[in-house]
Amino acid sequence: VALVATEEADIAAVAAGDEGGDAAPTPSAEAVPAADAPAGGAAPDFEFSQLDMPALSSTMKEGKVVSWLKGEGDSVEAGEAIMVVESDKADMDVEAFEDGYIAAIITGEGETANVGAPVALIAANEADIPALKAYAATLSGAPTPAAPAPAAPAAATTAPKAVPKAASPASVNASAGGRVVASPLAKKMATEMGVDISAVVGSGPGGRITAADVQNAAAGGTPAKKAAPASPSKPKHIPAPGVIAATPTARALAKKAKLDLASIEGTGEFGRVTADDVRIATGEKKPVRKTAAPGAPAPIEMPEGLVPFTGMQRAVSNNMVATLDCPVFRASREIEMDAFNALYQSVKPKGVTVSALLAKAVAKAIEKHPIINSSFRPEGTFFNKDINIAMAVAIEGGLITPVLKYANERDVLELGENWKELVGKAKAGTLSPDEYNSGTFVISNMGMFGVSQFDAILPAGMGGILAVAGTQEYIVPDKQAVLGMKKISKMTVTLTCDHRQIYGADAAMFLKTLNDIMMNPAPLVK
Repeated sequence: VALVATEEADIAAVAAGDEGGDAAPTPSAEAVPAADAPAGGAAPDFEFSQLDMPALSSTMKEGKVVSWLKGEGDSVEAGEAIMVVESDKADMDVEAFEDGYIAAIITGEGETANVGAPVALIAANEADIPALKAYAATLSGAPTPAAPAPAAPAAATTAPKAVPKAASPASVNASAGGRVVASPLAKKMATEMGVDISAVVGSGPGGRITAADVQNAAAGGTPAKKAAPASPSKPKHIPAPGVIAATPTARALAKKAKLDLASIEGTGEFGRVTADDVRIATGEKKPVRKTAAPGAPAPIEMPEGLVPFTGMQRAVSNNMVATLDCPVFRASREIEMDAFNALYQSVKPKGVTVSALLAKAVAKAIEKHPIINSSFRPEGTFFNKDINIAMAVAIEGGLITPVLKYANERDVLELGENWKELVGKAKAGTLSPDEYNSGTFVISNMGMFGVSQFDAILPAGMGGILAVAGTQEYIVPDKQAVLGMKKISKMTVTLTCDHRQIYGADAAMFLKTLNDIMMNPAPLVK
């Protein structure tokens, strides 16, 4: 673009094209200093590495860069995936072999390169990136980055030899102070297709124009070129259609777990699926809990990890396991509770609890059906002479069954006082063995919790256990009522029995007797 004379007296001769004198043309103004980038395409004398298109299969001749996972200027580590290459077999990640910085991307996204051809240069030191960019231009055929040109005399800038025969779009931009950054293939296609490359918007790293951009411009018109940003921004990676960005380890884990990578949301850079994403999808790793938004209530900290059993909890666990060897059956019945509730309200001021009154009613029903109070022995049925009603009580860290002994013989007032004493001892942990292991029949009452129906597990060594649910109100027909309907209260009880000595008919008759007693409970307080 210009000729520089060493002596002022030689200007006329140099301008006239006389090369016989001492004056000699200097290197082009666009060339970088020799210390930074050697002239003539020679490799720089500082440490760097060249990333070539790898042979991903024995039949692969060329590869297409599907996407760059790192941009120019980004730091990379050995073993880190930096691009995705489409071979003749599949899309595969290509990893960096050394630590450094991506100085220049030679083959852009969507472009093809032969196996062994350079696709990028990696600088060992970040300061060497500008020199490697200039060297990369000699490898890719792109113009060398322009350096600021010193002021020249008007005669030199208008010299006939400095004017090219035909100005290309790139030179037009250069004359205006800009430079078209495009791949060689993109420039060739733009010339063949008659596309003004200076008006094409580049989608490659740093706004580089790719072959795909030229094709899009030729097919859909030439959109206006975007204004250059004030400062270079990191390119955003958008995978090619049908390509799922994932690390090699993530692909291996997904294949082993038979998971579709498309169903996993990537949390890595550029949305890549990482190994942790796959482990979270398989349940091998727990996802990181998101922090609460400002002003939102703090999340409740839930317990986590193993908590060893206490002695009581281990005993309950062992007893539950022992029940698995017992063949049981269950029978349920609804019992009308209006009369029983009225009786309870009359004796409640005297200190009688529902539990004591219920234990009395069950004990009186057992008197008429002794088989319900029996237990199984290998030799036969063992009948218990005493009717001792054990009632389950939930306490801190476990469950225990205080026993109301001789419940059929004692007054309800006495049973009420005894029950209050037993519950106090149970909560304090001062029950004697005879006060919790001498029961012959068990009641489990969860009516106070609003449970409508449940089944209880038969403890080992017992013949039966009665599960008592909550009282509920129902509307039933009544011919004597004004509107032909009335409201009643009902409670569902479920009897679980050892089927080795107690049969279904025994349970049914016991429940019928209990229903009769509950509907006519007056004798319970006599």
